[in-house]
Order: sequence, then structure tokens, then C-alpha cells
Amino acid sequence: MNDRKVILGVIVGITLVATLGATTIQQSAYAGVEAGPAGRKAPPSITGDNIYVAWWTNKTGNDEVIFRASTDAGKTFGDKINLSNTTDADSTRVEIDSDADSVVVTWWETNQTDDTPVMRVSNDNGKTFGPTLKLATNGTIGE
Repeated sequence: MNDRKVILGVIVGITLVATLGATTIQQSAYAGVEAGPAGRKAPPSITGDNIYVAWWTNKTGNDEVIFRASTDAGKTFGDKINLSNTTDADSTRVEIDSDADSVVVTWWETNQTDDTPVMRVSNDNGKTFGPTLKLATNGTIGE
């Protein structure tokens, strides 16, 4: 097998490097992602053998945030999950982070009158996510 080292990201000055076979994380995780401007994909978030990726795509007629997870160090990835599911706004500028079994995905919901930062949180390694939380609301955070 032709293994190669791939830089996955830099966290607090530490470069994360993984040795991968013929299939790279990007090829596996972002399978079917349309070509688009740079920045459409957030850098992956890595916790142990769990790798989480998120991006935005316009395959539904407006921009949506999509998520995938791997629990085997990027050898395979689960099904795509549409985290935003919006019909009245474009969901863009996605970011992702993780720690232990928690995953946080943030993005912006933009329409003609509003540009709102939102987030969804998973506490089970990306299998399920809680409700969309609006981050720009004063007082209680919620829908």
C-alpha cells in the first residue's frame, strides 16, 4: 500500500498528521461535494479516532450546511446530515470543533434582511444534534 502523511490541521501550535492509505480524508468525507469557491469546506475537527467534517452546498436550491462523521480515523464516513434545513435563508461560513464526544457546528443564516450566527451541538459523536441555537439573540439562547 502506498501510505502518505497528510497534515490535518494545526491546534494550539501542534500540527496534526495522519498516515493515510489510498483514500484520503478529503476524498472520503467530502464525496459528492460540488466544486465551489475556497472556504466552502471547514477544516476537519479531530478527537481521537473521530473525525468530523462540515461544509455548505447549494444542491437543494439554497445553501445548506452538511455534516459527516468518521469513528475509525477516516477510513469510512457515515451518511451526510443536513444540519441547517433552511428554505428562507442561505446557510454559509461553517466552522466545526469537537472535544471528547461533543461536536459543535456553527454557521451563518443569511437572507435579504438578516445575517444571524447559529449553532447546533451533538453530545453523541455526531450521531444526533440538538436544536438550532441563535447566537445573536440577547437573553435566552434558543429558536
